[in-house]
Amino acid sequence: MNETPQCQIGSVTVGAGQLVLIAGPCLAESLDMCLVVAERLAETCRKLDIGYVFKSSYDKANRTAGASPRGPGLEKGLDWLAAVREKIGSPIISDVHDVGQAAPAGEVLDCLQIPAFLCRQTDLLLAAGQTGRAVNIKKGQFMAPANMRFAVDKVRSTGNDNVMLTERGTTFGYDLLVNDMRAIPIMHDFAPVVFDATHSIQQPGSGSITGGQRQFVPTLAAAAVAAGADALFIETHPDPDTAASDAASQWPLDEMETLLKRCLAIFRAIRNNSD
Repeated sequence: MNETPQCQIGSVTVGAGQLVLIAGPCLAESLDMCLVVAERLAETCRKLDIGYVFKSSYDKANRTAGASPRGPGLEKGLDWLAAVREKIGSPIISDVHDVGQAAPAGEVLDCLQIPAFLCRQTDLLLAAGQTGRAVNIKKGQFMAPANMRFAVDKVRSTGNDNVMLTERGTTFGYDLLVNDMRAIPIMHDFAPVVFDATHSIQQPGSGSITGGQRQFVPTLAAAAVAAGADALFIETHPDPDTAASDAASQWPLDEMETLLKRCLAIFRAIRNNSD
């Protein structure tokens, strides 16, 4: 396994030999829900010795339909995320969608996430890097993994080396994503790699609401860990079918521990065999 840089997100280090989970509800539907999910996941990760970072979006700016819920917005959403970190103790991450969001988000978040559709937007990458916070760049569904080096270089040109990449599937036809697990070792050459197990099973062309094949989340998560992923990104919800966003792809909160135990066993076996 190639030596890769590390990415520090608050108290959690991605790429240091400990499995890391980035997880939470896709959309910050309420502060109470965020706290419930974060508390459950933080407790599970402490028990399993997994690093944990809470994720939820204050604004879903790329919804399929204009009438779909977008979330509490920047100001209230950042307040909710800050409350999660204060009460649960977990670092926090959320998406930034334009240059104007980077500075205020950087005042609150431990890590700024660049959405996949925006991974080539130079000004956004530079603005995120200039906050000094960790930056997670999601690989575009249209991008070759080797070309994500240039997105990493843009962030690092600001003097910020605290950057990582997330694999989240590649467009295959109009309504299907596929995962080429070679992307993980390819991108490992220049950054720690996260695998997004829930967006990878989406069916984005399935009408006004994005579809998904939730049953394949465990398969892809296990395969990604076996391929060398440093962290898993999993959107999870107490009742996924009623979620305000990505209802077809979020993983049930009650099933997270079972999924993590399986992936952790693979993670440890792979690393023990590579030593």
